[in-house]
Amino acid sequence: LAEMGAHWIHGPSAGNPVFCLASQYGLLGPEAALEENQQAEAGGHPALPSVTYGSSGRVLSPKAVSEARNLFYALLASTRAFQGSKEPPAPSVGEYLRAEIARRVPTMAGGVEDARRLQLAVLAACLKLECCISGTHSMDLVALEPFGEYVSLPGLDCTFPGGYSSLSERLLSALPEGTVLLNKAVRTIRWRGSFREEGDDARDFPVRVECEDGDAFLADHVIVTVPLGFLKERHQEFFQPPLPERKAEAIRRLGFGTNNKIFLEFEQPFWEPHQQLLEVVWEDESPLEEPSADLEANWFKKLIGFVVLQPPEQHGHVLCGFIAGRESEHMETLSDAEVLGTMTRLLRTLTGNPSLPAPRSVLRSRWHSAPYTRGSYSYVAVGSSGDDIDVLAQPLPEDPRDPRPLQLLFAGEATHRTFYSTTHGALLSGWREAERLTQ
Repeated sequence: LAEMGAHWIHGPSAGNPVFCLASQYGLLGPEAALEENQQAEAGGHPALPSVTYGSSGRVLSPKAVSEARNLFYALLASTRAFQGSKEPPAPSVGEYLRAEIARRVPTMAGGVEDARRLQLAVLAACLKLECCISGTHSMDLVALEPFGEYVSLPGLDCTFPGGYSSLSERLLSALPEGTVLLNKAVRTIRWRGSFREEGDDARDFPVRVECEDGDAFLADHVIVTVPLGFLKERHQEFFQPPLPERKAEAIRRLGFGTNNKIFLEFEQPFWEPHQQLLEVVWEDESPLEEPSADLEANWFKKLIGFVVLQPPEQHGHVLCGFIAGRESEHMETLSDAEVLGTMTRLLRTLTGNPSLPAPRSVLRSRWHSAPYTRGSYSYVAVGSSGDDIDVLAQPLPEDPRDPRPLQLLFAGEATHRTFYSTTHGALLSGWREAERLTQ
């Protein structure tokens, strides 16, 4: 079982509808139900027993790593103070964090040069992890002022033993046969119209959904849940007439990036049984220096490390690597053999073991190349705000004096102001629009 998309339930606790449904349907393991696991505050970061490999082929000192990481998380938490601020100290989260790190360099690691360089290298790795969490190429693209609007729920992130799809399958099983049609790519949604079924003159429909295979569906209302990446690329021809300028502007301004996974399957594990996260730090990197723009030579340096799939009795010996941004998009253009070769060289470098056996197979997601997603999930980009999320969520026609019922409604993670980028945000947004229609 490999999750190509959503991986964890983020914040599995009473306030998370995905967790509540999964619990109700009995789809989770026993740990997820533990009271203390539901109360743990992980702040949206994977709290797994980890080992950190340096690019010099050694395991780095856990003390040095956690010192740098604690500093990073303290700085990240301080970004919340600028929510609603008229003049934040920097436009982006990345610029703010770098300025704060630069201010602390003289006193870092007690002023010992080698120790200070190592701390900077760990901080550079923390920024890459943050890019994966935000689904962005660089934290310089993520707006500082609205960053604190995102809400992390309590609870230790957990996975579905039967895969995330066990939840959607369970929801589907409650619907009448034939309700859900798959492989029906939509070409155009025509709204503000007056459409009739052939041979039925008694009834007018305002919406007509036209599919790429020539089929068409007439509707009173349509809830559109396509990813923001698809809307960015295709909204102009996808909706006829086009969306109002205010909504088109929100689509342009909001951020949408790529976060991909690379699964590696091994005959035997080279990691210890208790290790669940293998982190990667490039010891010559610093958040205060520009990363190399040569994607071909250095794309793999954006990889933050690997999660060990649990339990091995179910998954075998599989590592799941995470990589975001343009490097991740470059990875999609390579062959499986190239990715496997690069990952083998990378792991041999990190472990300092030139004869480490190669993985026996590789599998990866390609969310940027997927024509109907064009990336992974949304973030609030520099130049946009939470208001853009609300504008995107606004149903059409938007004039309250318009006597016609709502025709286009919008749901999906990018329409939830405080839970964007999550499955629970997507679920809540769907419930919100269903509720709007029943009202």
